[in-house]
Amino acid sequence: MWKTGIANLPLHGGSAPKWLFRRMVSLSEGIIEAIIMEYGKEEFLRHISNPFWFQCLSCVLGFDWHSSGTTTVTCGALKEALNPEEHGIGIAGGKGKVSRKTPEELEKIGNYFNISTTKIDEIKYASRMTAKVDNSAVQDGHNLYHHVFFLTEDGKWSVIQQGMNDETNYARRYHWFSDKFDNFLCNPHSSIIGEKSNSKVLDMSSKNSENCQKVCVDLVNDNPNHIKNDFLYLNNKIYQKRLDSFFSVDNNKKSRICLDMPRSINWNTMRKIYDFQPKDYEELLSINGVGTNTVRALALISELIYGSKPSWKDPVKYSFTVGGKDGVPFPVDRKAMDESIIIIKSGINQAKIGNKQKLHAIKGLQKFIKTHN
Repeated sequence: MWKTGIANLPLHGGSAPKWLFRRMVSLSEGIIEAIIMEYGKEEFLRHISNPFWFQCLSCVLGFDWHSSGTTTVTCGALKEALNPEEHGIGIAGGKGKVSRKTPEELEKIGNYFNISTTKIDEIKYASRMTAKVDNSAVQDGHNLYHHVFFLTEDGKWSVIQQGMNDETNYARRYHWFSDKFDNFLCNPHSSIIGEKSNSKVLDMSSKNSENCQKVCVDLVNDNPNHIKNDFLYLNNKIYQKRLDSFFSVDNNKKSRICLDMPRSINWNTMRKIYDFQPKDYEELLSINGVGTNTVRALALISELIYGSKPSWKDPVKYSFTVGGKDGVPFPVDRKAMDESIIIIKSGINQAKIGNKQKLHAIKGLQKFIKTHN
């Protein structure tokens, strides 16, 4: 079972001032160095893949707990602070265009660690597939713009990536950890945090989508003309209906039925998939050119024509902003919170940093604790 996580964060404009970023780099290096020494590199990856622990670290470094910058700037500080030679951990990727350099940076880190070519290719594949799953297989309205890959010298890895919803200006963060790795498309999310759960989120990575995945593979391995006919039939059926046909009555309340079939599909890509003949859904998703439209169209054809339903449930399970002492919708996980705080505090106390930096870090930690008590 993978360990992953998601957090919804509001977009905050501007950038971290240079004096603050320098302090964050210095402070993060001291704290993470102490944590690696105390708990080991693999445990650091386990902690960084925990959204609550990551949030705690970000606040210690100087961020408001709910800012979208906790992801991009904290990861940027960690990338500058940690290096393969000293810490046995390499960090690749970043925000925007920098994220596209991830494969070549991973190759460089892998070569430094003397990781085999085959293993490096697997790691680069993992980087690409984590992005594919969270951007295309899980369609929650957030487009990825940040991808950071943490890699240890023994090939263990963790991924932190973030997507933005342009309509709400909220970001959602996704965490991955390679420990107990099964596959990319069977309930990969086991530790998910979000601001709220959205309705009608297509989740093709859910175990509940397993049968739909198989039907989608059967569809693309058949003559593309059959899919084209199904697609045109559904488009005509959906877009020629009256507006009120998109609503159902439930307890005297109207709820929108969100079909949202893409208006177009790249049929050259469909022909390419047919020629490739993918053996399973992961191989289908991994093909270049298979994006959100292709995934969604195949899922809808599978459900509406062949009766094989995908999961439409948002994989978000927990929330920072609405979980609290009132227990709505759930009580705070105090054990997980206390463990995160203890580990961060231990790292601060053992870090080879000045007393002033320790004071700032402790204050940030105390502010975070007060927010969640």
